[in-house]
Amino acid sequence: MSRALPKYNKRRVVVIGAAAALALTGAVVVNSALAGESKSSGTTNAKTLASPGTISCPDVASQLPAIPATAQAEVDRNLALLQTQIAEANKRLVDTVGQGGANFVQNAILGPLKDKRVSTIDRIAISIGRKGTKPQGLDALAGCALNAGGAANAGGATGNAGNAGNAGNAGNNANTGNAGNNAGNAGNAGGANGVGTITCPDVASQLPAIPATAQAEVDRNLTLLQTQIAEANKRLVDTVGQGGANFVQNAILGPLKDKRVSTIDRIAISIGRKGTKPQGLDALAACTLNK
Repeated sequence: MSRALPKYNKRRVVVIGAAAALALTGAVVVNSALAGESKSSGTTNAKTLASPGTISCPDVASQLPAIPATAQAEVDRNLALLQTQIAEANKRLVDTVGQGGANFVQNAILGPLKDKRVSTIDRIAISIGRKGTKPQGLDALAGCALNAGGAANAGGATGNAGNAGNAGNAGNNANTGNAGNNAGNAGNAGGANGVGTITCPDVASQLPAIPATAQAEVDRNLTLLQTQIAEANKRLVDTVGQGGANFVQNAILGPLKDKRVSTIDRIAISIGRKGTKPQGLDALAACTLNK
């Protein structure tokens, strides 16, 4: 018995040693796998964070003729929709980076974007044509391009979160990485800072005595004049950097003047129903940009 015990103990030591070696080998394998996973994950993240570039499209607003007052609201809605479409396309560009083949961006993003813009631009032309001359050739502005290699825009995917984001970058989540389309508006992070403001002649102080029966209508239209100025100032901020040298005049100040002419005329007419219709108020319709 005393001789068998050492053999048993020796066998037990061998078994324990083998188990320990196996455990150690397993640990090495696991650690190697984890190391490989970490490396792979890092590669994936690096690829995801790489800037895919930005989509830029021709500006439509600056190419429009004078917009009839009755069409202004519809035109404004569709101009805003064009910006939303660009924003959504830029977001899809970021969300799908690395997917598809060589023609993925053209087939899955730029092509559908062009189709949307054709429809929206057509609606703008039709709405202008109802009360004025329908603009021709605007479909040539529908095609957009990918500005690749947006290294300078590397932070744009999150930083330039929105075309309304030109107004303090609030609500521009859709405009992910759209710094290219906004012609360097990433530097315009303050939005309203440096854009200037639109000021218009005061109408209320130039009115004669207002008949009591006309007071409510006059007040409504005076309020509307203020709303129109506020909307024009917002559009000034939202579109900063867009268009050419005459963009503000053609797309903001001109349409604002047309709106004010109509509103001021309604004020004069309402006063003239029970009193003397004021003359020359149209001279107060034009507004200016104060830098």
